[in-house]
Amino acid sequence: MRSRNPVFSRRGFSRDNGYAGFNTAPQAGGPAVATQGNPYAQPTGGQYAQNPYAQNPYAQQDLQYGAPPQAPATTGRMTIDDVVLRTASTLGVLILTAALSWALLPIDDANISRSYGIGIGAALIGMVLAFVQSFKRKASPALILTYAAFEGVFLGVVSNIVDNRIADGAAMQAVIGTMAVFAGVLIAYKAGWIRVNRRFYGFVMAAALGFILLMTVNLLFAVFGGGDGLGFRSGPLGIVFGVIGIILGACFLALDFKQVEDGVAYGAPREEAWLAAFGLTLTLVWIYMEFLRLISILNSSD
Repeated sequence: MRSRNPVFSRRGFSRDNGYAGFNTAPQAGGPAVATQGNPYAQPTGGQYAQNPYAQNPYAQQDLQYGAPPQAPATTGRMTIDDVVLRTASTLGVLILTAALSWALLPIDDANISRSYGIGIGAALIGMVLAFVQSFKRKASPALILTYAAFEGVFLGVVSNIVDNRIADGAAMQAVIGTMAVFAGVLIAYKAGWIRVNRRFYGFVMAAALGFILLMTVNLLFAVFGGGDGLGFRSGPLGIVFGVIGIILGACFLALDFKQVEDGVAYGAPREEAWLAAFGLTLTLVWIYMEFLRLISILNSSD
C-alpha cells in the first residue's frame, strides 16, 4: 500500500538490496505461493488469489535452479524500534530549531518582516531538501535531519506570529491537536477500526488531489488578485477546509502506518527506517499546520 508522502508514494522501501521477504495468499484447492511484485498471486488452479495484500513490495523469489523460497534472515532488518528512534531524532531536531527560532527571531513591529522572511526562506529550503530526498534511491540521514532543521525554523516563526498576534496559546493547542490525531489514528489502526485497502487508498488520494488543487488555485488568486483569494482559507469556508485538511492528515497517517508495518513484516533494510521517519514527519507537519491555520481562522472570526 502506497502512502501519500512523496518518500513513500514514489516507490515504497528499497527492493534491490539482496533482502528477501515473502507474502503468501490462501488459495482454494491449492497451496499458498510466494508473490513477486504481482498484485495478485497466481495459484496452481489458474485463478487469482483474492487477498488484497498479496502484493509484497519486498518479495524476491529465487527461481534459479527451482530453489524454494527461504525464510528471510533478521540481520539488518528494520524494526518498529528503529522507526521510533529515527522518528524521535527527526522530530527532536525539528522541535529544537523551532524553539530556537521562536526565542531568537523577534516578531515586534520593527523586526517581524525580517523574521517572517527568514521563516519563508527556511520553508523553501526545506521543501527543496524534501523533494531531493524523495527522489533519492536511498535514505540520507544528514539530508533528512537538515530538512527537519529548516522546517523547524519556519514552524517556529509562524507559530510565534500566530500565538502572539492572532490567538494566544494557538501553538500549544495545535501541538495537542496533532498529538491527539496521531494517538487516535494509531489506536484505531492497531484495533482494526481503520482498514487500509485499495479502496481506502484510492479515496484518500483522490480527495488529497482535489484538496491540493483547490488550495493551489486559492493561493494563486490571493497572490495575483489580493485579499483571501477564493476564500477557501478564511471565514466559514476556511473552517470547513481546515477540518478537511486535518481529516486528510489522519488518513495519510493510516497509510504511513500501513507502509511501515509492511516494511517491518517484509524485511526492509534497517536504514529504510529513516524513510519512515521522514514520511511520518511530513505528515505530522501537515496536520500541525492545518490545526494552526484552523485555530487562526476561528480566532479571527471572534
